[in-house]
Amino acid sequence: MARILTGIQSSGRPHLGNILGAIVPAIELSRNPDNESFFFIADLHSLVSIKDGKLRHEYARAIAATWIAFGFDFEKNVFWRQSRIQEHTELAWYLNCFTPFPMLANATSFKEKSEKLADVNAGLFTYPVLQAADILLYNANIIPVGKDQKQHLEMTKDIATRFNQIAGEEMLVLPEPQIDERIMTIPGVDGQKMSKSYHNYIDIFVPENELKKSIKKIVSDSTPLEEPKDPETDITFKLYSLIASESDVATMRQNYLNGGYGYGHAKQALLECMLEKFAEPRRIFNYYMENEQELEAILVAGETKARAIAQETIAKVRKVLGFSS
Repeated sequence: MARILTGIQSSGRPHLGNILGAIVPAIELSRNPDNESFFFIADLHSLVSIKDGKLRHEYARAIAATWIAFGFDFEKNVFWRQSRIQEHTELAWYLNCFTPFPMLANATSFKEKSEKLADVNAGLFTYPVLQAADILLYNANIIPVGKDQKQHLEMTKDIATRFNQIAGEEMLVLPEPQIDERIMTIPGVDGQKMSKSYHNYIDIFVPENELKKSIKKIVSDSTPLEEPKDPETDITFKLYSLIASESDVATMRQNYLNGGYGYGHAKQALLECMLEKFAEPRRIFNYYMENEQELEAILVAGETKARAIAQETIAKVRKVLGFSS
């Protein structure tokens, strides 16, 4: 049985790009009876950029509610908050002492901001080590990642290999990435990759009037209503094609090519499609956001399961390092 592990940072409410690009594919993997899934909320990682504790707590709740809303089986699998398992930070410190400075200095996450070192905190610099601890603590075999995270996983394997050499055995499992080449970049309302950083995302859980406002912001060209339009270059059509049925996508494509069909019509169709397709996830999400005690009970139960495995791993590591007899 393969143990799959993935985490999502609590740096904001999950948006459509997160859901289609990471959450739904991960949940599909978890439904395979040959897989054992460990999904966690990476709230410690979010401290690199978010210092507001109340905001982080709210984002963590929203992430948990989203996973549940889209059908993640939290009873069959393991589901927890990173910050509630102290072994994450303990193992991260041990691994820091096996990680060479040049490796971290070469990390893309650091290099992208290295020109403004005043904006870089130590948490950002050692981010890949905590990420390695997250993975190695649970003996994970497979890590679903995007291409932009492949380097961090390679670093995890390098760090684990160094530790295993000291231990004299393969104590820490070397994980393998699982990169789905079929997953396309989800466009934001401005055509760039949908991202919280770009403020171009669509939050499918907001009230209908707010969702409508977000969809209206989708950028389109100035082609008059009566003229044919190119569906391949239009953002609204691209988003619609990701969530609508094949027949509905084919109908909208023909409407574009025929002319007499405006971008306003397409945006209304996108809104209606989202409300229909995500009606049940929206209901479940709102239920758990309004019933925090039930959501908390689910997370606490998952943390009990995660803690038991983490404690086994850390006990072995402590013994190798001479911190226990």
